[in-house]
Amino acid sequence: FFKIKSGGGHSESINPQNLLITMNKGEEGEEKEKEELPYPSLAPVVLLALTQTSPPRSWCLRVVCHPYPLLLERVSILAILLNCVTLGMFQPCGHTSYLLQALDDGIFAFFAGEMVVKMVALGVIGQKGYLGDTWNRLDFFIVIVGMLEYSLDGHNVSLSAIRTVRVLRPLRAINRVPSMRILVTLLLDTLPMLGNVLALCFFVFFIFGIVGVQLWAGLLRNRCFMGDDFRIYNITFLNSYYRPDGTDDHPFICSMERENGMLRCSDVPRRRVGRTYCSLGAEEAQSETALTADGPASCVNWYQYYNECRTGEINPHKGAINFDNIGYAWIAIFQVITLEGWVDIMYYVMDAHSFYNFIYFIFLIIVNVFLLHMITLQGTLSMGP
Repeated sequence: FFKIKSGGGHSESINPQNLLITMNKGEEGEEKEKEELPYPSLAPVVLLALTQTSPPRSWCLRVVCHPYPLLLERVSILAILLNCVTLGMFQPCGHTSYLLQALDDGIFAFFAGEMVVKMVALGVIGQKGYLGDTWNRLDFFIVIVGMLEYSLDGHNVSLSAIRTVRVLRPLRAINRVPSMRILVTLLLDTLPMLGNVLALCFFVFFIFGIVGVQLWAGLLRNRCFMGDDFRIYNITFLNSYYRPDGTDDHPFICSMERENGMLRCSDVPRRRVGRTYCSLGAEEAQSETALTADGPASCVNWYQYYNECRTGEINPHKGAINFDNIGYAWIAIFQVITLEGWVDIMYYVMDAHSFYNFIYFIFLIIVNVFLLHMITLQGTLSMGP
């Protein structure tokens, strides 16, 4: 027995066995109340006052937990598919039809209403609440950004950055299809485990980038310029350096005397006028005045004066492809391992530096495209159950 003093100074004795029985009855009562709830796995009270049997929460629970196999989820998938169609038919540079705009507004209203219904049924916060699930937080973010877009429309505010969030709307399907959700979750869980493979890829990129910078920094700017002895002539239709077809889309990258590249300024092709290949010198320019496409068989070959190879200002592809620093070298290496346009980069380097530079690109493709992919695949399979 325990003795407990009351407020008047009197002591009362309590039997521990009776106290234990009373506590067990209280726990049994709470468990019985939970069992009597329509949805025992959900929170009894949400939003401070809404119980599972009080409207409007009871109505929302019937919609969310409908006995027909996930009725709300099926309707949501249908709305997502319809939204994909409307996004594909959207014309940013033209006038959006009234039907497409009405469908887009209706779909947004449906998703906003679905969010509100689930918040009322499940609660907002908590482990079982609406925001307790990661994919529900994605839905919440998309709906809030959509509300922001509608609220700022017509206020002379650029909405291009906000409208890009529309591309996330099809991701709602991940939360509605259980098998897809499991697959995406598994993929995201394996990403941290691939840290060693990513570190190896970065190390290989870094090594190949350093080699490229050390060998070819500034070489892809080489162009054939006119020599100083040609300045006595006033020829306005010629460029300062040789450009095939008058553009830099396919540049003529020359090799300097100290390099062993495949192209020299002496390899610049002869000038062509119509069907005629020019062969005269500058001192015979007067013979070209009456030249037509079908005229005399000779004209002045002005391109022979592009005889000085030196460094210019522009790299190929509007300056995007070069090895001037490690950053641009990584861009070039990334394009090579994608196997898209890598031959052009190899030819540029071979023209400016050496024929044997093809060994670098072949080795880069073998290491990155095949070996690293095999290592990544093997690492992913070894992390499975």
